Amino acid sequence: MKKYSNFKATLAIAKASFRSITRSPSSVVFTLLFPLIFILVFGFIGGSTVSVDIGVAKNSDIHNQLFDSLKKISIINFIQDQSTADMNANLSKGHIDAIMDIEKHDTAPYYTVNVQYTKASQEKGNILQSLLRTMFYKMDIATRPSNAPPPVAELKETTVSGREYKTIDFILPGQLGFSLLSTGVFGTAFVFLSLRMTLVIKRFFATPVKKYSIVVGEAMARITFALIGAAFILLIGRFAFGFTLIHGFVTFINMMILSFIGVVIFMGFGFTVSGIAKNESSVPPIANLITLPQFLLSGTFFTISAFPTWLQPICKVLPLTFLNDAMRRVAFEGASLWDVNHQLFYLLLWGIGIYAVAVKMFKWE
Repeated sequence: MKKYSNFKATLAIAKASFRSITRSPSSVVFTLLFPLIFILVFGFIGGSTVSVDIGVAKNSDIHNQLFDSLKKISIINFIQDQSTADMNANLSKGHIDAIMDIEKHDTAPYYTVNVQYTKASQEKGNILQSLLRTMFYKMDIATRPSNAPPPVAELKETTVSGREYKTIDFILPGQLGFSLLSTGVFGTAFVFLSLRMTLVIKRFFATPVKKYSIVVGEAMARITFALIGAAFILLIGRFAFGFTLIHGFVTFINMMILSFIGVVIFMGFGFTVSGIAKNESSVPPIANLITLPQFLLSGTFFTISAFPTWLQPICKVLPLTFLNDAMRRVAFEGASLWDVNHQLFYLLLWGIGIYAVAVKMFKWE
């Protein structure tokens, strides 16, 4: 007699599970449809602006009428907590829209306002330019005729080159992360709870199939489905809306590797939920306690800096935040996987922690 092959059993379970996933409307909706809808919406609205982010140079004079007047403009957001090097780097990438340096003089003109724009964010730069010139005019500090007294302040403007940072470049990685989180948590939780309650796992125990074959087979199916969804989302974003994959195919592969890491870690949350839930009706509330805060607070739709200061430390330690940050850096900045080792390290810590909990909570019967 031939020796029983658990490897073949694992593949058979994976194949059957994958077929069941593709026939499940909820799997298709959470993995593909919802993220695609958001991508389409934000892709079509394109470059709509919410605020103009201005970096304040370290030696800039901020105790004056000019700066106080700018602070009262609601759409301007001043950034003062970045180093000069980080500020310049973020300006060239379009992460901030301008850098302002206000110099104070003892004689007229008493202030020189140096503003550095970026071609990576031309639309917001134009908005800021219009705001500054309008404000200077209203304050009667615009350039005057030659026979008039010198102006109180003068405006000096320069522009640096950089890639355009489009709305889709921010939105798509967040939606991809949302897709992976939903697949990992809801898909895993529902399937193992269902297998347990319908006694399918108990029937498996009457066969030579090992426990690890059941887990690995189901995991392979979900990972494969999640990666197919990730590839679909990336390709739609790239060819329909010009999503930036800075190094082309290499960046695409790195994004797929990050997707693999993300879904494996998020499946740990799904295993934990399946162990806690008593029945199928209790899965959604428990799973939403895990997914909803991350969906809202991990920079999926808005940058974390838009949240209150007291909430930002919580936002920054969520696993989806680390995944979103890594994906955005890889896609737009061309970072390698080694360059995002900080995010990967904390994702690994989350993975170790959640799987330790999952082992304790997971039930076979």
